Amino acid sequence: MHQKLAITTTTIVLLLVTSLQADESEAREKAFSARMSNVTLVGSFTVDGKTDGPPKAERYEIKSVTKLRGNLWTFVTRVKYGKVDTKVPITVPLEWAGDTPMVSLTDATLPGLGSAFSARVIFHDDRYAGTWQHGNVGGHMFGRIEKTKPAAETEKPTE
Repeated sequence: MHQKLAITTTTIVLLLVTSLQADESEAREKAFSARMSNVTLVGSFTVDGKTDGPPKAERYEIKSVTKLRGNLWTFVTRVKYGKVDTKVPITVPLEWAGDTPMVSLTDATLPGLGSAFSARVIFHDDRYAGTWQHGNVGGHMFGRIEKTKPAAETEKPTE
């Protein structure tokens, strides 16, 4: 009888621990999704081997971040170059190092942007940092995570 009671007690403890871990994981994921919605990554990037000046400026607008399934997350981003100004959903693997989220891409194809993209980017508080690779060119990236101002504050009215 003591053996059955011990197994039952052990099972209950394991279920409680698993449930608490699931709750913590869900809370962590919800907090990340909320933190990364309607933000702009404002920072700099370097190109390996280029030492002829300071890092170049970069901006990435993120409209929303949602968990798709497993470790796949969809970042809805605003891509602006030339006359193109569009929202693009990009699904990427996201890993957790403790409480720190990290995008981890290896030779990925991104819609409308091309193939052979690799990156490791961590997000911590109001900062991001990482490495990037596109084909044979790569470097570092780093900067601040800022809440995006409403359109009325950032865009001039059409005259």
